[in-house]
Amino acid sequence: MFYIYILKSNKDNKTYVGYTNNLEERLKKHNSGQVKSTKFRRPLDLLFSEEFNTSIEARKRELYWKNGGGRRKLKQILRTI
Repeated sequence: MFYIYILKSNKDNKTYVGYTNNLEERLKKHNSGQVKSTKFRRPLDLLFSEEFNTSIEARKRELYWKNGGGRRKLKQILRTI
């Protein structure tokens, strides 16, 4: 299985969208400082994840959340939290 996930930093309230084939292990890496892009934003909370059968499907969905309409939708969702 493949996953896309959205993390939120408790330090600066910024979000991070990522892709992986092992969600649990990837989250551990983010929160232990092993991921360069989130190293200084720890601790991070998992806001959302989606599961896909293929990496192609997951990558397409990741791009959606990182661009245009997906980014706008994410901002709307975050306002309600």
